[in-house]
Amino acid sequence: MTFTLVVGAAPAAGADDFYRGLLVSANAVVAARSRIVEGAVGMVEMALNRLTENGVVTLDVERKAAMVSNLMVVLCGDQPPSPVVNAGSLYT
Repeated sequence: MTFTLVVGAAPAAGADDFYRGLLVSANAVVAARSRIVEGAVGMVEMALNRLTENGVVTLDVERKAAMVSNLMVVLCGDQPPSPVVNAGSLYT
């Protein structure tokens, strides 16, 4: 499909509807992503709280930040997560 832009010409019939449809679609995508992020934040908060309350692990600020970052990437990403083996430490 090719488009030709003619400066000063009247818009083609139906162009307003086309652009209105694009705007509606864009708004729907933004709303959906906002809900995904909102849900992910809730899941991360719940995970951190439960890990702490149940005494599963004690995380310092840096490790907690790394965990939050990793969980947000996995929960909000549009690609499947890829496992990574960490051979090092945050504290070298």
